[in-house]
Amino acid sequence: MHTLPPLPTIIIEPIVRRALEEDFGNGGDVTANLLVPESARAKLFFRARQTGVIAGMQAAQLTFQLVDPEIDFSVLHGDGNAVKKGTTIAVIEGPVRSMLMAERVALNFLGRMSGIATLTAKYVKTANNKKVRIAATRKTTPGLRALEKRAVLNGGGHTHRQSLSDAIMVKDNHIALAGGIEKAAKAIMAGADHMCHVSIEVDTIEQFKKLLNYKPNVVLLDNMSLKELKQCVKLNKGSGIVLEASGGVNLRTVKDIAATGINVISIGALTHSVMNFDIGLDANE
Repeated sequence: MHTLPPLPTIIIEPIVRRALEEDFGNGGDVTANLLVPESARAKLFFRARQTGVIAGMQAAQLTFQLVDPEIDFSVLHGDGNAVKKGTTIAVIEGPVRSMLMAERVALNFLGRMSGIATLTAKYVKTANNKKVRIAATRKTTPGLRALEKRAVLNGGGHTHRQSLSDAIMVKDNHIALAGGIEKAAKAIMAGADHMCHVSIEVDTIEQFKKLLNYKPNVVLLDNMSLKELKQCVKLNKGSGIVLEASGGVNLRTVKDIAATGINVISIGALTHSVMNFDIGLDANE
């Protein structure tokens, strides 16, 4: 279980409002308005249709609250909870029209975020190495980064930069445009604010050796072989530099990469290639 304090509502509410505005169009739920009496009330149950880790519950709950404050939303298994197939994770009760209006948006948040949390948990379990962090990247769905990053945390992973302003990260294009690895490192280390972490990407052993003199906080080892990763770990001994492996990481390779001795494995697929987690909203208890 990886439970966290809730995100401030001011962060989530604009995301949920945009999703509801998109779904409502210009007229709201014309189907429910025609079929369901305005006075109708009911009790509905959110159920996991597969085994995994729940995330996105805070956004789902806010979805119903924004549509109709009269809807009672009871969370049984919240963000970070591992559940089995068939588990009831939440119960809602209130005006039927309002619940039907909010249903799809809430399920979209729950399905995508739970999918991210579940995939992250698989990577953490497969890596089977408490000394290594499994981290997400900035390869997130536009507009959903706050929720997707939180889902990674719910799955037992870690985040990367939240935005371009969070840390200095020098990648291959920066290096090429700066005139080489040493020119880039020298300029960055001389100008970086003392509160800002510096990460520099390399894709060869030779580049890594040159960086050791500049001592950035993090060196990202991009698409290196297991042999190269081990060599960098050996060269890095005693430097205090955090080593991050990235590229070519999947559920078949993550354990071997973790075993090389690096500190962090960053995986874009945690957010950009996730499968939706199947959650249903049922009328039967």
